[in-house]
Amino acid sequence: MKHMSARPILPLLLVAALWSAPAAASTDETEATELVDKARITVQRLARDPDVGPSLQHFLGQAKAVLIFPTLIKGAFLVGGEGGSGVLLARNEKGSWSYPAFYTMASISFGIQIGGQTAEAMLVIRTDGGVEAVLEDQMKIGADASAAAGPKGAGIEGAITSNVGPDILTFSTSQGLFAGASLEGAVIARRHDWNRAFYKEGATPHAIVVERAHANPAADALREALSRF
Repeated sequence: MKHMSARPILPLLLVAALWSAPAAASTDETEATELVDKARITVQRLARDPDVGPSLQHFLGQAKAVLIFPTLIKGAFLVGGEGGSGVLLARNEKGSWSYPAFYTMASISFGIQIGGQTAEAMLVIRTDGGVEAVLEDQMKIGADASAAAGPKGAGIEGAITSNVGPDILTFSTSQGLFAGASLEGAVIARRHDWNRAFYKEGATPHAIVVERAHANPAADALREALSRF
C-alpha cells in the first residue's frame, strides 16, 4: 500500500490560511461596525429616557470622554459574571468628539445570587486621570479610577459638582434582577482586533481618540448623536 506524501498537503494548508485570515478580518470589521451603530442607538435611547436623559445631558457637558456599552450581560447562579463590548470617544477643547476606540468589559463575583441583568450603559469620564487610566492597556474600576452611579431624574444634576466626586459616572437602563448593580471591580481592556479591523494596523486607542490619527465614516452618525445630546 502506498503512503501519501505530506508535500501536496502543504500548499493546501497555505491556501486555507490565506483564505481564513481575510475572512477573520472581515468578520472583525463587520462586528466592530455593528457595535458602533448599536452605540449610536444607545446614546439616542438614553437621551430619550426621562429618568436618565436630563442628568446625563448635564454631566456629558463636563465630560472628558465617554465609554458606551450597548449590551452588558450579567448572569448569576452562585457565581456571577458580567461583560460586554463598547467604544471610547474623547472630546477635545473645542467640544468635538473623536472617532471611537474599541474596548471590552469583564468582571466576576462570587456569592449566593440568582438572576440576571441586561443593560445598556454609558460611562461618563469626568477627569484627565480617568481618561489616562482607560487609555492604558486595561483599567480596573475602583482601583485605577473611581466610579459611582450617576444621579437620575430632573432637578438633581447639581448633586455632584464638576470639581469633586468620582472619575466616572455610570448611567444605564437595565432589565431583570441586579438592576443598577455597581461596576466596581470590573476590568476594561482594549479590543486590539477590532481597532485594527475598523481602522488599520497600528490603530491604538491613544492614536484614535487623542492624536485623532484615524477615522472611519461608519462612526460619523455616532459622533453626531453625541454632539446633539
